[in-house]
Amino acid sequence: MSKKVKPYKNSELGKKEQVTKMFDTISNEYDNLNRVISFGIDIKWRKKVVEIVNSIKPTSILDIATGTGDLAINLTKTKAKKIIGLDISEGMLEVGRKKIENLKLQNTIEMVLGDSENIPYNDNSFDAVTVAFGVRNFENLEIGLAEILRVLKPGGIFVVLETSIPTKTPFKQGYHFYSKIILPTIGKLFSKDKVAYKYLSDSAAAFPYGKAFNNILEKIGFIDIENKPQTFGVASIYVAKK
Repeated sequence: MSKKVKPYKNSELGKKEQVTKMFDTISNEYDNLNRVISFGIDIKWRKKVVEIVNSIKPTSILDIATGTGDLAINLTKTKAKKIIGLDISEGMLEVGRKKIENLKLQNTIEMVLGDSENIPYNDNSFDAVTVAFGVRNFENLEIGLAEILRVLKPGGIFVVLETSIPTKTPFKQGYHFYSKIILPTIGKLFSKDKVAYKYLSDSAAAFPYGKAFNNILEKIGFIDIENKPQTFGVASIYVAKK
């Protein structure tokens, strides 16, 4: 199990409530700041997720922790008839809804307020489920993954894009310096929430990436699990099936 990292150490709120509060606070700045701190590489990673999902030609997709809807929007390239973007932050969803409206994608994408640990859909509802940079924010990782397995159709695909930690020199040292020093500094300088980007760094460091996450997926009941490291190992794409 992953160590439970929370955004606000002095708060009595649970992780789920703290994460909701944090993303509501930074929702309007998130997209622009995210492009800066990732050097735009996250765009390339999302394209790879879309390619993987498109390989099964889905008609229905659930994008969990959709945030402002970047991946949900990209997933329209699969020609899926219905894409649901689910998130616990109404602030992030509102930003996403404006983007979707501007792109005239309202008939394809629906942005829904909801909890990954209590997904408001029936068993076997979706051909594909995706999560980009969101599983580390689950309060109870295994419960969230079990819910995803429940709503995924037999034969369906689950694709996760998440940060990981490089294991080879000098990328390991460079990543450590960037995540521990540069990222929190950028957050303090430009974010409304001064601790948000430190939390994003800390939660990435605590996440059970690589084989550890593969093992959790297998324990939950997923099959055909693959782990695809990206960009020297600073992120990974996990693919699993039901």
